[in-house]
Amino acid sequence: MEKSSRDFLYKYLNNISPTGFETPGQKIWLDYIKPYIDDYISDTYGTVVGVINPKSKYKVVIEAHADEISWFVNYITDDGYIYVIRNGGSDHQIAPSMRVNIQTKKGIVKGVFGWPAIHVRDPKTEQNPSLKNIFIDVGCSSKKEVEAMGVHVGCVVTFEDELMELNKKYFTGRALDNRMGGFMIAEVVKRLSENKKKLDFGLYVVNSVQEEIGLRGAQMIAERISPDVAIVTDVTHDTNSPMYDKKKSGDIKAGSGPALTFGPAVQNNLLDLLIKTADKKKIKYQLMAASRFTGTDTDAFAYSNEGVASALISLPLKYMHTTVETVHKDDVESCINLIYESVLSIKKGQDFRYIK
Repeated sequence: MEKSSRDFLYKYLNNISPTGFETPGQKIWLDYIKPYIDDYISDTYGTVVGVINPKSKYKVVIEAHADEISWFVNYITDDGYIYVIRNGGSDHQIAPSMRVNIQTKKGIVKGVFGWPAIHVRDPKTEQNPSLKNIFIDVGCSSKKEVEAMGVHVGCVVTFEDELMELNKKYFTGRALDNRMGGFMIAEVVKRLSENKKKLDFGLYVVNSVQEEIGLRGAQMIAERISPDVAIVTDVTHDTNSPMYDKKKSGDIKAGSGPALTFGPAVQNNLLDLLIKTADKKKIKYQLMAASRFTGTDTDAFAYSNEGVASALISLPLKYMHTTVETVHKDDVESCINLIYESVLSIKKGQDFRYIK
C-alpha cells in the first residue's frame, strides 16, 4: 500500500464517525477523493457522493457506509454516573473497562465504563453486563459537575481505540464496519484517475450515513441519484473464527477473498458480471447466501425507485461490532480490485433485466 493511501486509511479509521454525527469523517473522505472526481454532492443528513461524468444519464453507484456504532448519554445520576442507550448495534457485553470519548460542545470528555471488582462479586448472584447496569465514570461526584463539563442527555459516546496491525497481515480496530469500505471505494476512484481510465457513464461514489440504524442514508441518496446500477460493499462475518456454526452461518474465511452474495435483493445478471470479472482477473472470492435480505445498503438501493440492479461485495471480518474488528490485508486489496475491474466491465446503457 502506497504511503498516501496508508496515511488516509489511518486518519479516516481513527476519526470518530458515530451514526448521526458522521460529518468530520465525511470531510476527511471527501478531501481525499476530490482530486479524482469531477463534482460532488451531499444531502441533508450528511451522505457524501463523489461524481465522475455528472452529465451522463446512465448512472453507476459504488457504495459503502460511513457510520459506526456508538452510545447516547441517557441518564446522569445524582452521584455523577452516566447510563447509556445504544446508537446502532453496540455490544453491552464488551463495555466494562472500556475507555470512552464523550462528544460535547466543549470538546471531548474522557470517561470509562466501570465495573465492580472480581473480589466483591458473588458467583451466585453475579450479573452479566446489560443496558441496565453498565455505566460511565467521568471522574465526577455529582450530576452538576458532569453537566459543567458539557455532558448532557443526548451526547454521543464512542470507544477509544485506534487502528493497528496484527502479524503484518491484518488490520484491527473499531469501525472497520464499514469505514474500511469507505476506504476501498475511495481507492477505486483514485486508481481510475491514476490509471487514466475513461468511463462512458456517470460513476457515483457514495459514502452513506446511518446504515447502522436501518439503511437510512442509502434510502435517501438512492432516491436522489436514481441509479441504474449499484455495487455495494460492506463487511460480513468470518465464520471460521471460534464459536460460529458454519452450517447456519456459511463458510467464510478472512484471507480467502471477498464474499459475493446470492439473495433476492441481489440482481443475478449483475452478480454474474462480478463473478465473471473475478474469474477473468483471477481475483479470489467466496460465496454466501442471504435468505430474505442482505442487511446491508444493498437492500435500500435494490428496492428504491423502480428497482435498481444491485449486488454486494463483502469484506470478511472477525469480531464485528467490537473495538477489535479484524480484516485481512489481502481481502482489502482484492475487494478494491474487484470493484475497480467490475466498474470497468460495465457498459453505458447496459440493461440487466431478465426479460427484455
